[in-house]
Amino acid sequence: MDIVFGTDGWRARMDESFTIENVKLVAQAIAEYIKQENLKSKGLVIGYDTRANSKVFAYTCSKVLSENNIHVYLGNRPMPTPITAFAITSLQAAGAIMITASHNPAEYNGIKFIPEYAGPATPDITNKIVSNIRQITPDDLIRENNVELTQTINPLSDYTSYLENLIDFDVLRNKKLKIVLDPMYGAGYGIANTIFEKAGCQVYAIHNHEDSSFGGSLPEPTLKNLKELKSLIKDKNAHLGLALDGDADRFGVIDSEGNYIRANQVLALLSLHLIKNRKSDGILVRSIATTHFIDAIAKAHNIEVYETPQVGFKYIAQAVLEKSVILGGEESGGLCIKGSIPEKDGILADLLLAEVTAYENKSLTALLDEMYEQYGLFIDERLDIRFPLEKKEALLNKLTKKAPKKIAGKKLTDVCTTDGVRYTLEAGDWILTRPSGTEPLVRIYIESCTKEGFEQLKAYAKSMLDKI
Repeated sequence: MDIVFGTDGWRARMDESFTIENVKLVAQAIAEYIKQENLKSKGLVIGYDTRANSKVFAYTCSKVLSENNIHVYLGNRPMPTPITAFAITSLQAAGAIMITASHNPAEYNGIKFIPEYAGPATPDITNKIVSNIRQITPDDLIRENNVELTQTINPLSDYTSYLENLIDFDVLRNKKLKIVLDPMYGAGYGIANTIFEKAGCQVYAIHNHEDSSFGGSLPEPTLKNLKELKSLIKDKNAHLGLALDGDADRFGVIDSEGNYIRANQVLALLSLHLIKNRKSDGILVRSIATTHFIDAIAKAHNIEVYETPQVGFKYIAQAVLEKSVILGGEESGGLCIKGSIPEKDGILADLLLAEVTAYENKSLTALLDEMYEQYGLFIDERLDIRFPLEKKEALLNKLTKKAPKKIAGKKLTDVCTTDGVRYTLEAGDWILTRPSGTEPLVRIYIESCTKEGFEQLKAYAKSMLDKI
């Protein structure tokens, strides 16, 4: 079968191609990569989420690696992606295998390979692994070596100490915030609440146990999936409602007023917090699909913004490895900061949201209103629209070659084609169209500096696909 590493690893349905046989194949390809890079002596970390059979798949990978005489550090329980990645650095390992399909439905599973720098694998690395997959024969998977080289680990204590160096636990302990926490039955259960309690917060946790069906919902911290969290804010008189996705690398937040704060707004809030309150220096990094609210804040503080030309946290991670980065983030809910590993970390993000709330002593909505007054209004949305895969190229060609001179009365000032097609308009409004590579879907990102402009862009976005 055709195993493809997409934006963040290989994902597939467990009732279709995500099978023990194919997991063995991918594990063997990763083992070959480790040997090719002369990293065999350093060993590999293996983490897994709460999905059905994730533990079985993790043990399968462990067996394959052991048969290749590669030492394995296996999590003693479901382990968030950021903790799995952090364990690479604390153990000085060659990398990690993470068994997860992140926020996808329960019937899906996946494999992420995290290299030794503890961030998402670049296309160069995943291409080598896919090349190995294509060269492996069934005989390569039959071994007589029954050596067991697996060591069980629990990196929570070291990870917590690492977070204490990144987060002001003292200000949290002094404030004694009331937090409603929702790990969404995912790998963050029992971990996030323990860390928040150590930081002096009063925690009321929901969905804080293992459930491979995620309660019949998606383990994705969107407003649609956080209704119970939202309803509990007033009931518990809480300062914040904080959530994690299935592997705890992405965040979700409801503030004390019961308002869902979108990821783009969170990135702007935390960027300003790190610059103003933390006095952090360096640059800000965002993806091509992420809000320009960050740019307005950066400009006011004489800070550079680096835009990754493609969507995917792996591109942000590469910038973090090469530059001094205050914060790197993307609109889908992932971020890292200066001093952290270059991997998405929902637990770190949630702690930062608690920290800014403690520092400012007001709701996130009130803070955003102040920021809009100072830096200007930014309204954004992502539209996911069904669209035939076979028409993808025709759509991109039309958008590129027949770009309009004006949209909603505003002059087109730039056309960017590094990832999909982005139109930038005068006054800063923009619209980015990105067809999915694997699904019959087009994602359209829009942002405007006025409410009227936003509604006009949204209407235009919905009409763009009609005549393809």
